[in-house]
Amino acid sequence: MENKKILLVHPEISRTKYNFAGIIDNEPLELEYIWTMLKDAGYEPFIWDGQVADEPFADKLAEIKPYAVYICGRTRQENFMKEYCKAAKAMGCVTMIGGLHAHTSYKRFYESYVDFVFRSFDIFGILNVLEERGLASVNGLSRRQGSGWIENDSEPFDIKRLPRPDRTNFYAHPRYRYLELQPCAHVRTAYCCPYRCKFCCRNKMNCGTYVTRDIEDVVDEIASIDCENIYIVDDDFLFNEKRLQRFIELVRERGIHKRYVCYGRADFISKHRELMEELKDIGFYYVLVGLEAADDKHLYRYNKKSDLHANSAAVEILNDVGINAMGMFIVDLDFKGEDFRDISRWVRRHKLKHAAISIFTPEMSSELFEEYRSRLVTRDPSHWDYLHVVAKPAHMSVRRYYMHYHILVVKLFLRAWRQGIYDFIDYKYFIGSMVKNLFKFGG
Repeated sequence: MENKKILLVHPEISRTKYNFAGIIDNEPLELEYIWTMLKDAGYEPFIWDGQVADEPFADKLAEIKPYAVYICGRTRQENFMKEYCKAAKAMGCVTMIGGLHAHTSYKRFYESYVDFVFRSFDIFGILNVLEERGLASVNGLSRRQGSGWIENDSEPFDIKRLPRPDRTNFYAHPRYRYLELQPCAHVRTAYCCPYRCKFCCRNKMNCGTYVTRDIEDVVDEIASIDCENIYIVDDDFLFNEKRLQRFIELVRERGIHKRYVCYGRADFISKHRELMEELKDIGFYYVLVGLEAADDKHLYRYNKKSDLHANSAAVEILNDVGINAMGMFIVDLDFKGEDFRDISRWVRRHKLKHAAISIFTPEMSSELFEEYRSRLVTRDPSHWDYLHVVAKPAHMSVRRYYMHYHILVVKLFLRAWRQGIYDFIDYKYFIGSMVKNLFKFGG
């Protein structure tokens, strides 16, 4: 193999301005793991990240002329992933698809212009593909053969096998951020989620097996990153109290002074006030809390294994200790007008400064997808962004549902604007866009 150039691709999120670019731009950590592995194996890898790239993908492809292209992404990026694969295949490249969407919806990529689909977190199978060896034993690999596909079995991947990611790409793009925390580096300490919420497919990742890194190794990595903002991107970092206590102890021993973002469940937070105080003391700045609902009925339906009391207690504790609670809510497709207003009232009543509202979206790989299949109003994967209605609401038209949704979001934006908490964004543009969307069909 003379051409050692491999292009690693993270697609753009959207080709419209209404895409939260400059608000949340995520470091392509998966590609940085792969970049490190390929570099160590003697290849010449390149990263093209559509979030921050100055040149179009087609220009980068023509400039590099790689032997192979690896593309990862989420459901909403499926169209871009396929578009890039077609372009790469037209140049004669080996084409590989991976990432979260491909892990569970891999058959959507069984196309003539795709050569390999990776259904596992095991990145080392990429080397097997490039070196054309042992393909039948690669964990979770699907490979095209003639007009059909051969699927290898998948096994859980041990996250401890991952290399320490080389951050060259991150340091070259200081735009990566989480809200006002810029730049913001990503750190992963676990794969999969130990819970089984019905609306989420993350618990199916890694064959449904929750695996963690040694916390000592995690702290070593954090200490080595030349960035004061760290986003711990586990599906739930606030899970094991003993592990968290060791994390706190090590951060203090090492004298590490950084700000942290992580995900955590309300029921855990509500039972661990003292732990939250300690996390605040070492720099925890945002905790993203899946509150999901302002009533117990929906929490039960989602199999959340938590309740409204835990939601209230969690927000109260985070407010008291001084950690910013980012409350994440779902507006369900069975909502009536009053349900939208209940969320707004709950946010005000509990003095929740930060709130994110997602439209209920049956994931293509979740158990709910079949339940909603007959109600789908779109099959465009780009609409699986939690900002579009993808299935018909139960009690109103799609148009009226969008009206209630955008009224709620405008209320929350105006509340945030009055508090000055997102003063780095273009309020005029976003609120103007939402007001326009109140009166038209669309996300």
